[in-house]
Amino acid sequence: MNEELKKVMAAAEVWTREPYDAETREQVKKMMEADDKTELVDAFYRTLEFGTGGLRGIMGPGTNRMNKYIVAMATQGYANYMLKVQKEGGFQNVQNGRVAVVVGHDCRNNGRLFAETVANIFSANGIKVYLFESLRPTPEVSYAIRHLKCQGGVNVTASHNPKEYNGYKAYWEDGSQVLQPHDQGIIDEVNKVTLSDVRWEANKDLIEIIGGEMDYDYMMAVKSVMIDQETILRQKDLNIVYTPMHGAGRQIVPMCLRSWGFQNIHVVPEQMVIDGNFPTVVSPNPENAEAMTMGMNLGTKLGADLVIASDPDADRIAIVCRNDKGEWVIINGNQTNIMYHYYIINNMKRLGKLTPDMYLVKTIVTSELIRKIADAQGVTLTDEYTGFKWIANRIRMWEGKRKYIGGGEESFGFLPYDAVRDKCSPSSICLICEIAAYAKDNGMTLYDYLLKIYQDYGFQRETTINVVRPGKTGAEEIQAMMKNFRENPPQEIAGEKVVKVKDFKTLDQCTLVDGKWEKEKIEMALNATSNVLQYFTEGGLKVSVRPSGTEPKIKFYFEIPVQTEIGKPFTGKDYERCTAEAEARVPAIKASLNI
Repeated sequence: MNEELKKVMAAAEVWTREPYDAETREQVKKMMEADDKTELVDAFYRTLEFGTGGLRGIMGPGTNRMNKYIVAMATQGYANYMLKVQKEGGFQNVQNGRVAVVVGHDCRNNGRLFAETVANIFSANGIKVYLFESLRPTPEVSYAIRHLKCQGGVNVTASHNPKEYNGYKAYWEDGSQVLQPHDQGIIDEVNKVTLSDVRWEANKDLIEIIGGEMDYDYMMAVKSVMIDQETILRQKDLNIVYTPMHGAGRQIVPMCLRSWGFQNIHVVPEQMVIDGNFPTVVSPNPENAEAMTMGMNLGTKLGADLVIASDPDADRIAIVCRNDKGEWVIINGNQTNIMYHYYIINNMKRLGKLTPDMYLVKTIVTSELIRKIADAQGVTLTDEYTGFKWIANRIRMWEGKRKYIGGGEESFGFLPYDAVRDKCSPSSICLICEIAAYAKDNGMTLYDYLLKIYQDYGFQRETTINVVRPGKTGAEEIQAMMKNFRENPPQEIAGEKVVKVKDFKTLDQCTLVDGKWEKEKIEMALNATSNVLQYFTEGGLKVSVRPSGTEPKIKFYFEIPVQTEIGKPFTGKDYERCTAEAEARVPAIKASLNI
């Protein structure tokens, strides 16, 4: 038996004794006795890391798994840190001398168990808990933290991950996921906690159940996003199909749509059923076309204008509309963000609502076409790191100085208002329906509206390549890949010379000027760094490389421009031709990067 396996066996043996429950003890014993120790090693080779966003992992017994013991220790560490900050006077709105949190969960298996575990431990530490009565969207948890003037919160969710996963998103007093220095502060406290440190006995007097009233307040906040009510009233019969993919949007999204004035809303009945096994999809990820199949089938039957989905915790969205042939086409995350930014700028300007202090946000791996749109219209646009906590950080930095009117990222997320500080599918779904209504009011489909943007600003195709490397060896391989890219950057990509390199880990930008590389520093909020590399070629190609912070994969983002004549009508055939031309370049780009 090698040394690594000895350490794993020793760690697992602890879980075969009390205080671990009988079922957990038995499951661990079976793993230890199995001839194949792969499952055992993966469950115990490390402790599931409490990262800057919280926890996410496969459910089951073990130190590297999501279970009530790992959740309990994480919560105890989070509670310890909150009480430490309170003692140092670090919170703004502590009421009655008691720290308060909001706790929620989505539809995933063990979600209620984990949420109640979190609530019990917070209350056992003297912290006031507002616990949602049942599953709720992630953005509603963010909203409730702000609305109730709490100091933090937890939502138990693994977002769009497969059914085997669950997770734990930690929030701070502004309703955003935790940022520095508090992220590291929480991590340090969590790492100190052992199971014997956990205070399990709940103080029921400190746990308050919330639900319907918060739903109403949140729905009214979502309604504040509306830009053009008159157009919606004219197009109130826009034919909409919606699916929550078995998740937390099932009640609130149709309610919000009706509050905006839309009256022709249909739901996919099979996917309205709350089920953490997600029986009607391979994976509940709106980025996967397969997940939209049932919605499109119902849309065809009902002659719908568009089909919309939210993921299990209702922060991400997916949009399907008809092309010029009447066929269903999925609008990808970059295109979704392009339409949001274009519509917000142009229609707020048209209605006299756009003011010089307003600004928009995108992430560094999101389409550069948004930059073209904002610059052409004279609207401030900032670039932030991937993750909505960075968009929330920008809102916090400029609060009281400038007005936030929207921001998003390519992974099917958008936030059109500042009452929430995480991506928000209920408000984003309502807004995309307003955009579709505006398009219809002007004799266009949503697809035509997208083509109009390409006509005005040119075409480029964004493609994401995910290289999945699970387990311990996979994590090591991903680290080695990033090390190689950093030490041996490509000189050419797909036959085009690389003329700019950005390394967000060192905040160095190197630009090729007259045959010589010139170095300068990249300015990012809080001078924060991130393990992201970007390469720009002389032909306008952009490649971003980023290991996922929540999943066992490394992501490659390609932005591939295709030459078009600006202002010339851009048709569906043009779209198909340009898309094919861009996609034809992908193999050469991958070959240049050895992926």
